[in-house]
Amino acid sequence: MCGITGYFSFTSPIDKSLIKQMTDSIIHRGPDGDGLWLSENKKMGLGHRRLSIIDLSDAASQPMISPDGRFAIVLNGEIYNYIELKNQLVSTGYTFRSSSDTEVLLALFATEGPACLQKLDGMFAFAVYDNVKQELFCARDRFGEKPFYFNYSPNQFLFASEIKALFAAGVTKEVSSKFVFNYLLYGVSDDINEPANTFYAEVKQLEPAHCITVTSDGKIIKQKYWLLDYEKTININISEAIEQYRFLFRRSVERRLRSDVPVGSSLSGGLDSSSVVLEVNRIKGQSQIQKTFSARFPGFVRDESRFMDLVNNRANVQPVSIFPTADSVMRNLEKIWYHQEIPFGSTSIGVQFEVMKAARDNGVLVLLDGQGADETMAGYTFYRNTYLNELRNSNSGRYQSEVKALKETHQLTMPAEGMKQKILRSGLLPVQLLRNLRKQIIRPDSSFFLGIHPDLVREYKNEPSPFPVFESLKEHLFFSSFKIGLTDLLRYADRNAMAHSVEVRLPFLSHELVEFVFSLPNTMFINEGWSKYILRRSMEDVLPTEIAWRKDKVGYEPPQTDWFSQPQYISIFSEAQEYLMAEKVINRPNSHYLWQHLMISKLLKTGAL
Repeated sequence: MCGITGYFSFTSPIDKSLIKQMTDSIIHRGPDGDGLWLSENKKMGLGHRRLSIIDLSDAASQPMISPDGRFAIVLNGEIYNYIELKNQLVSTGYTFRSSSDTEVLLALFATEGPACLQKLDGMFAFAVYDNVKQELFCARDRFGEKPFYFNYSPNQFLFASEIKALFAAGVTKEVSSKFVFNYLLYGVSDDINEPANTFYAEVKQLEPAHCITVTSDGKIIKQKYWLLDYEKTININISEAIEQYRFLFRRSVERRLRSDVPVGSSLSGGLDSSSVVLEVNRIKGQSQIQKTFSARFPGFVRDESRFMDLVNNRANVQPVSIFPTADSVMRNLEKIWYHQEIPFGSTSIGVQFEVMKAARDNGVLVLLDGQGADETMAGYTFYRNTYLNELRNSNSGRYQSEVKALKETHQLTMPAEGMKQKILRSGLLPVQLLRNLRKQIIRPDSSFFLGIHPDLVREYKNEPSPFPVFESLKEHLFFSSFKIGLTDLLRYADRNAMAHSVEVRLPFLSHELVEFVFSLPNTMFINEGWSKYILRRSMEDVLPTEIAWRKDKVGYEPPQTDWFSQPQYISIFSEAQEYLMAEKVINRPNSHYLWQHLMISKLLKTGAL
């Protein structure tokens, strides 16, 4: 994993010092070395900060040039199946100078062009310049694990792994008022209708599973190279599904263990991280001690230490625990903001920041993590309602069975069907339309808008809600995986890890595994009230029973409510709200949205509306 930058001028030659300035701003992403490259006509420049993970020698340094001098590449991320791809290329007569995955990707692109994307199992953002065509090709991985930001104007195209590198090149910091409105009202950081947009008007992002070609005369051609088919369902029984899931999950973990530096795992005690830790243990056995990294909150009712200990005691591990506090998160707040760059969800991101630091402090540069399982296998409790609504309309027998299981096995009382559900089932009027109509007719100073200043409300109150009403469980999972939900978590993890020069790898986001999971019947997502049913069944012989069949869902939760009652937090929240009222972003304080107000105040102090 590394940091990459680039500057493509469509007019005059560029100054190499500007590329260095951009690259130096993200030194934390790659403390092991840097590299700069200019094309012969000096209109294309590439920059790279290196975090050495695979092939630690100078032969793997970037920017990397093809043997014939035609192509130059910078890569951020990892190509996990590089060994298999390399063997294929060697069989055709290709000779390699290094053991790096970057050289494999470069050779594959030189051989197959953009079609090579279909063969990649990895997390990546990369750029390749073609000296013959004088074109720049850029691509981002299927889920957006690795970032790729850019700025485009009639004279130039700039790109970087982080927004701050674009600012270092002079890109303006104008904040999008629409993003501020949507974050304050809905808590979202993405625009589902224009996903390339960001909080900053002059900064765009390359969407996951997309690639672009930039020509020397300034034309940009964008393509989507992969689309998950969530409507396809295969005919398979549970035994066959378990066998295939185990195969794909193990292969994903094995590939993500490929490294020339120590690899560890984060462990929360939940189903997902525990599955990763114990699958690694099953692969490695006694040959290698795995370090696990956990955050604990002694005395907190939601502390998961008991479950962490169950996993650590079962595996050949060396556990490392940290104990974040209100003070420690507060001390790190400015650093976290610097690395996150845009609003982030809660103090749990501060806890994750400390976990990543602990990994680096203990000599672990690669960390496996369980992210992605909840969004792809219905781990969150709110998916139950979507599934029940789907069953109510399509399979009344199964619907009654699931409701009974939720009541008896999980002691959950199902709410009575509300007006929204009745209207949705009747088909008389889409609920989404009703929701948007309501927002348009109510007054800008209504409590519906949570204290957002009426001037800002008037500007955007007619915009549609970013949250649709889902007709099926898989539609909801697809939305969470690719629109709003997982995209935020991937950004948090990348920035927190890179702040400490650590690489995070996510076995649950193997695209082959996700494609298989989404092809399964709904009963393998939620079954008799049990979420992530296929994962539970596939790992039940490895996991402690208390974890395999846990009923509660915690999700990396610190005692945030208690922390917010402490004086240092009360003070910064008060300052943030006073600032936002002075800037006419809100017109009154709102004690339920303190964190959102703090985040927007920090954003506006970085840029300007």
